[in-house]
Amino acid sequence: MVIEAISRFDFDKTVEMIVAEAERRDWKVPAVHDLQQSLAKSGKTVRPVKVIEICKPAYSGQMLELNHERIMSVMMPCRISVYLKDDGKTYLALLNGGEMAEGQPGKIADVMKAASDETFEIVKVVKG
Repeated sequence: MVIEAISRFDFDKTVEMIVAEAERRDWKVPAVHDLQQSLAKSGKTVRPVKVIEICKPAYSGQMLELNHERIMSVMMPCRISVYLKDDGKTYLALLNGGEMAEGQPGKIADVMKAASDETFEIVKVVKG
């Protein structure tokens, strides 16, 4: 359900490249959440973690314009996590939307699979 991969690049470069590739493919990037910074405000120390939110209106519009498909808004926008582990390597993680789409009604399955496939293409720019 969740796919993890190692980036060929350092943390900041990985985030930068994923954002740039998403935008190049006409995805919007409504937010990049810096969880390390957020937790530091609460006195917690964690390694760098950023969650990149991406949304492509061509996909999300197909789901949100229809009454029964709107339930899938709980999964929007799509997210890609970038984080460091104790081994010093940069990792990324994302949901396998194609797998999650299996068994869903036609329109939901089609859109989720297409969005997932393109998200996998976005992260290929950094995968080791």
